[in-house]
Amino acid sequence: MKAMVQKSYGPPEVIVPQEIAKPSPGNKEILIRIRAAKVGPSDCAFRKGDPLMIKLIYGLSKPKFAIGGIELAGEIEAVGEEVKHFKAGDRVLGMSTKNFGAYAEYKCLSEESPLAVIPDSIAFDEAVGVCDGGATALTFLRDKAKLRKGQKVLINGASGAVGIYAVQLAKYYDAEVTGVCSAVNEGMVRNAGANFIIDYTLEDFTKADKAYDVVFDAVGKSSFSACKRVLTAKGIYLTTAPKLAVVLQMMWTSLFKGKRAVFATAGLMQNKANLAFLMELARNETLNAVIDRRYPLELLPDAQKYVETERKKGNVILKL
Repeated sequence: MKAMVQKSYGPPEVIVPQEIAKPSPGNKEILIRIRAAKVGPSDCAFRKGDPLMIKLIYGLSKPKFAIGGIELAGEIEAVGEEVKHFKAGDRVLGMSTKNFGAYAEYKCLSEESPLAVIPDSIAFDEAVGVCDGGATALTFLRDKAKLRKGQKVLINGASGAVGIYAVQLAKYYDAEVTGVCSAVNEGMVRNAGANFIIDYTLEDFTKADKAYDVVFDAVGKSSFSACKRVLTAKGIYLTTAPKLAVVLQMMWTSLFKGKRAVFATAGLMQNKANLAFLMELARNETLNAVIDRRYPLELLPDAQKYVETERKKGNVILKL
């Protein structure tokens, strides 16, 4: 089978196509013929080995796993003898959180992995798109912030892969949503459900007069210190950026009842229930995929280059 392989950390060009053996499912595994996979900032970070934490976990001198990619969607081609809940022919959405491997034509996953059946009305690339940003936004807004009806939430990076789904989920939970994005993306963010828009090229949201119950920095560009002044007395600052300063602030603010900083390893916290919930929201058109560009598997380096321009709107997807 064809796979995109990297044997060293570095620029997008370290990823090259290669023919490798097609895997066979173990007793408790399913074999998925991959039809779509996601390309995002976290994938680029793993490719580069930056921040250093990635090398400490996944290999100091070279990546432990040569095939990247976590979120994938496709058809089950075969199942192991002990698989109970899936069968050949099922259309599934999955996350390979332990050893990656989505950037290939086939992938075996344990039946216990985060997996969900994709409704017939949803295309493979749409399912992956919703899973990409939707799963992260769900973890932060529902599980960490415990977002409630009537709360005021600001989403920085509202047009990105996490932000655009955070806007939709915040509206689902009946919050008042302010999206921070550029003017060119205002219409898209309003259509996603934002009540108010702040154009970051004209206004610094950390200096606004309004206070928010939740500030969710979906692009990791701000800081808790800068955002404290726009948080309510018990407001929560959420960020997707795993910076040491945020971790220390999270530990410190957890000791008090006032404003708090929160970070979560959202990718490692996913499960079947989350993916099934997202697919149900997508089936009901409560959550809609926003896909900027689609690339074939062999153009993965180009896809990552585009992601690194930081100009994408919503998702970048590989279609196989």
